[in-house]
Amino acid sequence: MKKYSLFLVFFLFAIGMNAQDARSFSLNLYGGYTFSDKVEYENSYGYVEDGFEYGAGLEYFFMQNSSIELKYNRLDTKLPLYGPLGAQLNAGDDKGAINYVLVDYAHYFDTGTNLLPYLGAGAGIGILETPQSGSGTYFAWEIKGGVKIKTASSVSINLNAYLQSMAAAVGDSYYWTYYGIVGVTDYVSTYQFGLGATLSFNFKN
Repeated sequence: MKKYSLFLVFFLFAIGMNAQDARSFSLNLYGGYTFSDKVEYENSYGYVEDGFEYGAGLEYFFMQNSSIELKYNRLDTKLPLYGPLGAQLNAGDDKGAINYVLVDYAHYFDTGTNLLPYLGAGAGIGILETPQSGSGTYFAWEIKGGVKIKTASSVSINLNAYLQSMAAAVGDSYYWTYYGIVGVTDYVSTYQFGLGATLSFNFKN
């Protein structure tokens, strides 16, 4: 019973901590589970397998309930590649990682309680690490949504869902046209959905 009473007191103190103040900073620590995605090539296919994604970001609220954030996240994963007959081409050598460096915008919706639903999106670069090809840097983006749970202290918890994508050039295709042979760069993209939680530490100027 004592535990429930303490929880009730904590909840009552949290109510009313609604708006996110302008000209304040938050240090965000990220953790989430990112699900796998299949990537189709011309004569083969591969996977970016699921795994734990983690990172940190610095978020600045330039106006009440609207923010911009510079963040870094890393997904350690496996990148198996399969040939046309279904045999894995890089067995035993398929460990890799994706590093995301993104600039995000987010808007939080004031509900009059300590719960702040939000939507956001961002863009930047994805650094793909592979054991066979080294690393490469590509365009990346994400969209996200969730709810921020504020408390009476400077610490809050953010429960969120996100979709991340990275586009990489994988070669060239050539086509006969009226003007002759035209070369076009081929791209593949990853689309990975994830669920996560963020611990935020708010610092007001």
